[in-house]
Amino acid sequence: MRRIGSKCAAFAALALSLPALAVDPAANYPGRPIRVMGQGVGSTADYLSRYLGQKLTERWGQSVVVDNRSGAGGTIPTDIVAKAAPDGYTLVMGHAGTHVSSVSLYRNLPYDPIRDFAPITRVTNGVTVLVVHPSVPIASVQELIAYAKQKGNMNYASAGPGTISHLTGELFNQVTGLKLTHVPYKGAGQALTALLSNETQVSFLSPITAHAQIKSGRVKALAVSSPTRFSGAPEIPSATEAGIPGMQALLWFGLFAPANTPRPIVMKLNQTVGDILRQPEVKEAILRQGAEVAPSTPEELAAFVKSELARWTPVIRTAGIRAD
Repeated sequence: MRRIGSKCAAFAALALSLPALAVDPAANYPGRPIRVMGQGVGSTADYLSRYLGQKLTERWGQSVVVDNRSGAGGTIPTDIVAKAAPDGYTLVMGHAGTHVSSVSLYRNLPYDPIRDFAPITRVTNGVTVLVVHPSVPIASVQELIAYAKQKGNMNYASAGPGTISHLTGELFNQVTGLKLTHVPYKGAGQALTALLSNETQVSFLSPITAHAQIKSGRVKALAVSSPTRFSGAPEIPSATEAGIPGMQALLWFGLFAPANTPRPIVMKLNQTVGDILRQPEVKEAILRQGAEVAPSTPEELAAFVKSELARWTPVIRTAGIRAD
């Protein structure tokens, strides 16, 4: 009787476990359109979201819709994702502005960049480019420094408070001893428009954002924010070559879902996006726009965000930068 009872208990335990084993949240994912929150038309986040969205649509046969919400350095659309259902159908193209500088810049940030998100994969690594309006009568960074000191009242445009274009501008001021005035806009596209119209004279933008205008000569590119030349824009001098080796700022983008998104869905997204990014034609297409693909594991992206927080937080606090 004891042996029969033991067998019955074993069969009962197995029966209870079968439904759990049979349910795979990623098995039928995606079963409806996916929404990716972008941060303004013309921005790098917008370009990458649309490009990846198209590739995912082709791969899965399910629509991926980009929903752009400008302003507040990308924190508005990021907060939408933080509060969305953790089912893999609402994602955000995060970056330094949304997941790093926002912690120090906003007193009442409505989300925690570590606690409230499930990292999926890093998408790209890149740099910012120091660009100026063609009317500025200089041809190098050193000439710009001399000109700005003589003129005394130059402005620089950024994609918004706390974005990497803002942080790079403040870092440039610290490294050079200049006092360029920060003029924030609601996205990189608007910052570029301000530069093209000569509303501002200087900006620090992604090569993706400024690519066409650099090629056409509508803006002048003086240096990238890295110690060596960047493979995505090899014709532009490095910060070291330009005489400002301390201006090092990484422009990165990563895909995030709400916290508690089921691990199988996170990994399905990670593997599919990673596979797309590793395709030679995709790597080449993104490189032509001035960025390098950088697929990672979710754990690697989480560790990277923490390292960027440790690097930029002291810079922001020393500069006394606030967004509210």
